[in-house]
Amino acid sequence: MRSSRRRGPLIVLIGLLVVAAGLIAFGVYGLVRGPAQPDQAPAPKITASIGASPSASPSTSGTPHPSALPKTDDPVAYARAVASAIFTWDTMSGLTPADYTNEIVADADPSGLETPGLVADLATYLPTDEIWQELRDYQTRETFTIDSAQVPAGWSQILAQAGSQLRDGTTAVTITGTRHRTGTWEGQSQSADTDVSFTIFMLCEPAYPSCHVLRLSQLSNPLH
Repeated sequence: MRSSRRRGPLIVLIGLLVVAAGLIAFGVYGLVRGPAQPDQAPAPKITASIGASPSASPSTSGTPHPSALPKTDDPVAYARAVASAIFTWDTMSGLTPADYTNEIVADADPSGLETPGLVADLATYLPTDEIWQELRDYQTRETFTIDSAQVPAGWSQILAQAGSQLRDGTTAVTITGTRHRTGTWEGQSQSADTDVSFTIFMLCEPAYPSCHVLRLSQLSNPLH
Protein backbone atom coordinates (compact mmCIF):
# COMPACT_ATOMS: atom_id res chain seq x y z
CA MET A 1 0.00 0.00 0.00
CA ARG A 2 1.43 3.36 -1.01
CA SER A 3 1.89 5.92 1.73
CA SER A 4 0.47 9.44 1.58
CA ARG A 5 4.00 10.67 2.44
CA ARG A 6 5.28 9.32 -0.87
CA ARG A 7 2.52 11.07 -2.77
CA GLY A 8 3.11 14.40 -1.10
CA PRO A 9 1.26 17.59 -2.00
CA LEU A 10 0.26 17.01 -5.60
CA ILE A 11 1.06 20.44 -7.00
CA VAL A 12 4.56 20.51 -5.51
CA LEU A 13 5.20 16.95 -6.66
CA ILE A 14 4.10 17.62 -10.22
CA GLY A 15 6.15 20.80 -10.29
CA LEU A 16 9.23 18.82 -9.34
CA LEU A 17 8.43 16.15 -11.93
CA VAL A 18 8.10 18.81 -14.60
CA VAL A 19 11.61 19.97 -13.73
CA ALA A 20 12.92 16.41 -13.73
CA ALA A 21 11.32 15.69 -17.09
CA GLY A 22 12.85 18.82 -18.59
CA LEU A 23 9.52 20.31 -19.63
CA ILE A 24 10.80 23.88 -19.33
CA ALA A 25 7.99 25.30 -21.49
CA PHE A 26 5.67 24.86 -18.52
CA GLY A 27 5.52 27.63 -15.90
CA VAL A 28 6.94 25.48 -13.12
CA TYR A 29 7.20 28.25 -10.55
CA GLY A 30 3.54 29.10 -10.91
CA LEU A 31 2.44 25.50 -10.39
CA VAL A 32 4.65 24.93 -7.35
CA ARG A 33 3.57 28.12 -5.61
CA GLY A 34 -0.10 27.60 -6.49
CA PRO A 35 -2.56 29.89 -8.26
CA ALA A 36 -2.20 33.66 -8.39
CA GLN A 37 -3.81 36.05 -5.96
CA PRO A 38 -7.63 36.14 -5.79
CA ASP A 39 -9.73 38.12 -8.20
CA GLN A 40 -9.24 41.47 -6.47
CA ALA A 41 -10.37 43.86 -9.19
CA PRO A 42 -14.09 44.60 -9.21
CA ALA A 43 -14.10 45.06 -13.00
CA PRO A 44 -17.17 47.33 -13.25
CA LYS A 45 -15.47 49.64 -15.73
CA ILE A 46 -15.97 47.23 -18.57
CA THR A 47 -16.57 48.51 -22.04
CA ALA A 48 -18.26 47.56 -25.29
CA SER A 49 -21.96 48.22 -24.93
CA ILE A 50 -24.15 45.20 -25.63
CA GLY A 51 -27.63 46.67 -25.47
CA ALA A 52 -30.27 46.17 -22.79
CA SER A 53 -29.26 45.97 -19.16
CA PRO A 54 -29.41 42.51 -17.59
CA SER A 55 -32.17 41.94 -15.08
CA ALA A 56 -31.33 42.43 -11.41
CA SER A 57 -33.67 39.61 -10.37
CA PRO A 58 -32.79 35.91 -10.20
CA SER A 59 -33.97 34.05 -13.28
CA THR A 60 -35.89 31.50 -11.23
CA SER A 61 -38.16 31.69 -8.24
CA GLY A 62 -36.35 31.25 -4.95
CA THR A 63 -32.61 30.84 -4.68
CA PRO A 64 -31.08 28.70 -7.45
CA HIS A 65 -28.46 26.10 -6.69
CA PRO A 66 -25.35 25.32 -8.76
CA SER A 67 -25.49 22.03 -10.60
CA ALA A 68 -23.50 19.11 -9.21
CA LEU A 69 -20.60 17.84 -11.30
CA PRO A 70 -21.39 14.85 -13.53
CA LYS A 71 -20.39 11.30 -12.65
CA THR A 72 -18.18 10.24 -15.53
CA ASP A 73 -14.93 8.34 -16.08
CA ASP A 74 -14.07 10.55 -19.08
CA PRO A 75 -11.36 13.00 -17.89
CA VAL A 76 -11.93 15.49 -20.70
CA ALA A 77 -15.71 15.58 -20.24
CA TYR A 78 -15.23 15.93 -16.50
CA ALA A 79 -12.68 18.72 -16.87
CA ARG A 80 -15.02 20.64 -19.15
CA ALA A 81 -17.74 20.41 -16.50
CA VAL A 82 -15.36 21.61 -13.77
CA ALA A 83 -14.23 24.55 -15.90
CA SER A 84 -17.80 25.59 -16.62
CA ALA A 85 -18.67 25.32 -12.92
CA ILE A 86 -15.77 27.58 -11.96
CA PHE A 87 -16.47 30.31 -14.48
CA THR A 88 -20.27 30.37 -14.56
CA TRP A 89 -21.82 32.53 -11.85
CA ASP A 90 -24.27 35.35 -11.26
CA THR A 91 -23.93 37.88 -8.46
CA MET A 92 -27.70 38.49 -8.65
CA SER A 93 -28.56 34.84 -7.97
CA GLY A 94 -28.57 35.20 -4.19
CA LEU A 95 -25.59 32.86 -3.96
CA THR A 96 -22.08 33.56 -2.68
CA PRO A 97 -18.71 32.48 -4.11
CA ALA A 98 -18.65 29.69 -1.52
CA ASP A 99 -21.95 28.33 -2.85
CA TYR A 100 -20.39 27.92 -6.29
CA THR A 101 -17.12 26.42 -5.05
CA ASN A 102 -18.84 24.04 -2.63
CA GLU A 103 -20.24 22.00 -5.54
CA ILE A 104 -16.71 21.48 -6.83
CA VAL A 105 -15.22 20.72 -3.42
CA ALA A 106 -18.05 18.25 -2.82
CA ASP A 107 -16.63 16.18 -5.68
CA ALA A 108 -13.00 16.38 -4.55
CA ASP A 109 -10.87 13.26 -4.10
CA PRO A 110 -12.71 11.23 -1.41
CA SER A 111 -9.41 10.55 0.36
CA GLY A 112 -9.23 14.25 1.27
CA LEU A 113 -5.47 14.38 0.66
CA GLU A 114 -5.64 17.35 -1.70
CA THR A 115 -8.89 18.98 -0.58
CA PRO A 116 -7.32 21.81 1.47
CA GLY A 117 -5.19 22.71 -1.54
CA LEU A 118 -8.19 22.58 -3.85
CA VAL A 119 -10.12 24.94 -1.57
CA ALA A 120 -7.19 27.35 -1.68
CA ASP A 121 -6.98 27.05 -5.48
CA LEU A 122 -10.67 27.82 -5.96
CA ALA A 123 -10.45 30.85 -3.69
CA THR A 124 -8.11 32.45 -6.21
CA TYR A 125 -10.33 31.71 -9.21
CA LEU A 126 -13.48 33.41 -7.91
CA PRO A 127 -13.96 36.92 -6.48
CA THR A 128 -13.59 37.41 -2.75
CA ASP A 129 -16.80 38.07 -0.77
CA GLU A 130 -15.96 41.77 -0.66
CA ILE A 131 -15.40 42.01 -4.40
CA TRP A 132 -18.52 39.90 -4.99
CA GLN A 133 -20.62 42.53 -3.25
CA GLU A 134 -19.07 45.27 -5.37
CA LEU A 135 -19.71 43.26 -8.53
CA ARG A 136 -23.29 42.76 -7.40
CA ASP A 137 -23.78 46.54 -7.48
CA TYR A 138 -23.09 46.26 -11.21
CA GLN A 139 -25.28 43.17 -11.69
CA THR A 140 -22.26 41.23 -12.89
CA ARG A 141 -22.60 37.77 -14.42
CA GLU A 142 -19.98 35.47 -15.84
CA THR A 143 -20.09 32.67 -18.39
CA PHE A 144 -17.36 30.63 -20.04
CA THR A 145 -16.69 29.44 -23.58
CA ILE A 146 -14.33 26.47 -23.82
CA ASP A 147 -12.09 26.51 -26.88
CA SER A 148 -10.12 23.35 -26.13
CA ALA A 149 -9.86 20.66 -23.47
CA GLN A 150 -7.11 18.07 -23.81
CA VAL A 151 -4.55 16.05 -21.91
CA PRO A 152 -1.25 18.00 -22.09
CA ALA A 153 1.36 16.60 -24.44
CA GLY A 154 3.89 16.43 -21.62
CA TRP A 155 1.64 14.50 -19.23
CA SER A 156 2.78 11.04 -20.31
CA GLN A 157 6.38 12.04 -19.64
CA ILE A 158 5.42 13.28 -16.17
CA LEU A 159 3.66 9.99 -15.41
CA ALA A 160 6.69 8.02 -16.56
CA GLN A 161 8.95 10.14 -14.37
CA ALA A 162 6.58 9.83 -11.39
CA GLY A 163 6.48 6.06 -11.26
CA SER A 164 4.58 5.09 -8.11
CA GLN A 165 4.59 8.61 -6.67
CA LEU A 166 1.26 9.43 -8.34
CA ARG A 167 -1.81 7.32 -7.71
CA ASP A 168 -3.06 5.24 -10.64
CA GLY A 169 -5.71 7.23 -12.47
CA THR A 170 -4.15 10.64 -11.83
CA THR A 171 -4.51 12.71 -14.96
CA ALA A 172 -4.49 16.29 -16.16
CA VAL A 173 -6.56 18.21 -18.68
CA THR A 174 -5.64 21.67 -19.86
CA ILE A 175 -8.52 24.04 -20.61
CA THR A 176 -8.34 27.10 -22.83
CA GLY A 177 -11.28 29.40 -23.30
CA THR A 178 -12.81 32.82 -22.87
CA ARG A 179 -14.35 34.24 -19.71
CA HIS A 180 -17.30 36.53 -20.48
CA ARG A 181 -18.48 39.09 -17.94
CA THR A 182 -21.55 41.24 -18.39
CA GLY A 183 -23.03 43.92 -16.17
CA THR A 184 -24.13 47.52 -16.03
CA TRP A 185 -22.13 50.73 -15.70
CA GLU A 186 -23.97 54.03 -15.27
CA GLY A 187 -27.16 52.46 -16.58
CA GLN A 188 -25.53 50.96 -19.68
CA SER A 189 -24.97 47.29 -20.36
CA GLN A 190 -21.31 46.42 -20.66
CA SER A 191 -19.26 43.31 -21.38
CA ALA A 192 -15.67 42.20 -21.12
CA ASP A 193 -13.97 39.06 -22.44
CA THR A 194 -10.75 37.56 -21.07
CA ASP A 195 -8.77 34.64 -22.46
CA VAL A 196 -7.88 32.10 -19.78
CA SER A 197 -6.05 28.79 -19.61
CA PHE A 198 -5.34 26.43 -16.76
CA THR A 199 -4.87 22.76 -15.95
CA ILE A 200 -7.24 20.60 -13.90
CA PHE A 201 -5.66 17.65 -12.11
CA MET A 202 -8.03 14.82 -11.29
CA LEU A 203 -8.19 11.21 -10.20
CA CYS A 204 -10.19 8.81 -12.38
CA GLU A 205 -10.21 5.08 -13.09
CA PRO A 206 -8.82 2.78 -11.77
CA ALA A 207 -8.67 4.74 -8.51
CA TYR A 208 -12.41 5.49 -8.61
CA PRO A 209 -15.29 4.56 -10.94
CA SER A 210 -15.73 8.25 -11.82
CA CYS A 211 -13.39 11.25 -11.83
CA HIS A 212 -12.79 13.53 -8.85
CA VAL A 213 -11.04 16.90 -8.70
CA LEU A 214 -7.57 17.04 -7.16
CA ARG A 215 -6.06 20.48 -7.79
CA LEU A 216 -5.92 23.41 -10.22
CA SER A 217 -2.83 24.96 -11.74
CA GLN A 218 -2.13 28.65 -11.59
CA LEU A 219 -4.59 30.51 -13.79
CA SER A 220 -3.10 31.31 -17.22
CA ASN A 221 -0.09 29.13 -16.44
CA PRO A 222 -1.17 25.67 -17.62
CA LEU A 223 0.68 22.46 -18.31
CA HIS A 224 1.29 22.09 -22.04
